[in-house]
Amino acid sequence: MAVFDIQSIVSELAEIRQQWRISQGRPLESGGRNFPSPEAVKAVVKDLTGILFPMRLGPIDLRQESENFYVGHTLDSALHALLGQVRLELAYQHRQGTADESTLEQCSIDRVQAFAQALPNIRRLLDSDTLAAYAGDPAARSVDEILLCYPGLHAMIHHRIAHQLYKLDLPLLARMCSEIAHSETGIDIHPGAQIGEHFFIDHGTGVVIGETTIIGNHVRIYQQVTLGAKRFPSDASGALTKGLPRHPIVEDDVVIYAGATILGRVTLGKGCTIGGNVWLINDVPPGANVTQAGYQGLGGGDPACMPSNGNGAQIKQS
Repeated sequence: MAVFDIQSIVSELAEIRQQWRISQGRPLESGGRNFPSPEAVKAVVKDLTGILFPMRLGPIDLRQESENFYVGHTLDSALHALLGQVRLELAYQHRQGTADESTLEQCSIDRVQAFAQALPNIRRLLDSDTLAAYAGDPAARSVDEILLCYPGLHAMIHHRIAHQLYKLDLPLLARMCSEIAHSETGIDIHPGAQIGEHFFIDHGTGVVIGETTIIGNHVRIYQQVTLGAKRFPSDASGALTKGLPRHPIVEDDVVIYAGATILGRVTLGKGCTIGGNVWLINDVPPGANVTQAGYQGLGGGDPACMPSNGNGAQIKQS
């Protein structure tokens, strides 16, 4: 004898699902999964991580004499698994009217092949990020400690992979990949963000980097830093306008300390330093030091003599 009366709930949920699918133009015929799977993407990324760093992030019993065999076998398996997810995303794009059904299979294969060919460069970029973290953190005892333990590097592994998927016009897969690292580290990097080499996130918790952010080479940021948008313009109907450049440009050799918030399409000039808890909505010239109003400037100086950028911070040019 049933304890709970659930049939009416099942029927009501079925009706709601049907209404949603009709409103979203979803297929109503019976069939398999219509979307990529976050669990499948997570498994692919785990394999890719082992492929990129087999002796440190691969299987615990792997030996160097078997390294190439492991990489080749796992890469083939991971690419086939990724191909299945790419097919699902492109089919989803077709249902949204943004992909041609007649070329879906070949497009899926081509994009996975292009992704695979980018893996050596992703490894080179991650090596530069690892060296940047080791050079920038006096507490780090080895580059291996960075790779095995640092959340900032963990987030960058996922971002470098996600960004390549984003560049191949696979935004759903890219976002799934980036959200794995977000949930595990508290570091939220949109896969569209362009990040140069030798990038170091120290500590990392609470870092937010928006979609249209552009970051140069040899940049270092600390926990709770936000590179975000100042406002969200809307069109005549009131809907948000998407795809506009709305996040900061950070040039080479910039340091951004903990808690700083930089909003809008502003430029932080080469070699500038942004102090902790600063709120910025204007450009910063190259080589400048920016601190909170009324706080001793980095490198000394009287904050009362420093020009204000009009948003509560003080700028001292070197």
